Amino acid sequence: MTSFSISSLSVLTGFIFALGITFVATQADARAFFVFGDSLVDNGNNNYLLTTARADAPPYGIDYPTRRPTGRFSNGLNIPDLISQHLGSEATLPYLSPELTGQKLLVGANFASAGIGILNDTGIQFVNIIRIPLQLAYFQQYQQRLRALVGSSQAKRIVNQALVLITLGGNDFVNNYYLVPYSARSRQYSLEDYVPFLISEYKKILMRLYKLGAHRVIVTGTGPMGCVPAELAQHSRNGECAAELQRAASLFNPQLTQLINQLNNEIGTTIFIAANTNMMHTDFVDNPKAFGFETSKIACCGQGPYNGIGLCTPLSNLCPNRDLYVFWDPFHPSEKANKLIVQQIMSGSTQYMHPMNLSTILALDSKA
Repeated sequence: MTSFSISSLSVLTGFIFALGITFVATQADARAFFVFGDSLVDNGNNNYLLTTARADAPPYGIDYPTRRPTGRFSNGLNIPDLISQHLGSEATLPYLSPELTGQKLLVGANFASAGIGILNDTGIQFVNIIRIPLQLAYFQQYQQRLRALVGSSQAKRIVNQALVLITLGGNDFVNNYYLVPYSARSRQYSLEDYVPFLISEYKKILMRLYKLGAHRVIVTGTGPMGCVPAELAQHSRNGECAAELQRAASLFNPQLTQLINQLNNEIGTTIFIAANTNMMHTDFVDNPKAFGFETSKIACCGQGPYNGIGLCTPLSNLCPNRDLYVFWDPFHPSEKANKLIVQQIMSGSTQYMHPMNLSTILALDSKA
């Protein structure tokens, strides 16, 4: 047996300690990433809640690296995962995950919860979900935990320099205004009045996020809501998109961009960046074959017309090649569609990313 001296051990211990310090410094220097919103960006928070809005059973996650469901509403990676890859970081953990502790806090956190909306009465059928006021309260709690780990000044720097993604709005139509005929909100507001009301409520959320220290915030609009398989199954005879939901998207998205311009002007600098996910999605909904898809109407996983009825479950129809489908389940894009969306977030023109794309932001911030 080879002898191992005390001096050798101390050198090795010092080396390991130095490696540990280097790792902590690298993690601290990397850009943190925070995610807020709904099922399009939920990394698994709802797994920890008593709710029906969950994606914790097969075939969800069938193409994820572990081949297991994670709570992401995807066959594989979702939009936050892919943005994390571009940042050179590991994926953000759900805030409710017991693994989110110690050095993992430096990566950031995902506060998103499937089923939520801008309004607190959105998604009431899902009962126990993390509505946006609670997501923001958790963000405050996260900052307390971060201060305990790295100190107040370092924690403030990490939060101020972080990238933030927020995705809200779709559920306020699908799971509120249009959830049932003559819904409470549709009796209260015409669509033309409901959209400005949503925008006014969203303004409060975005300003609260800014006051909590978020200084680079990507705000996604809604996709073409009337074109998802769930809506085609209910409203379409020949594959045409549901007109009312398309009208809602056409009203909401331009007003959201106007709000972002207004907020940036009021603050005096570019805090909020509008991601035109409606146009990104519409590109391959209108012309799927140009992007290598076979269909943009039928979900890969589901049942009934367009595989758009009910949930994606182990008993559902399941396509053999997810890359040929724009939609993974009746509501959510496939991993391949998510990759195309993130490509536009990274390098899209001002038509898609206003006033600038994420690559430009990263380049500007690296010089600051």
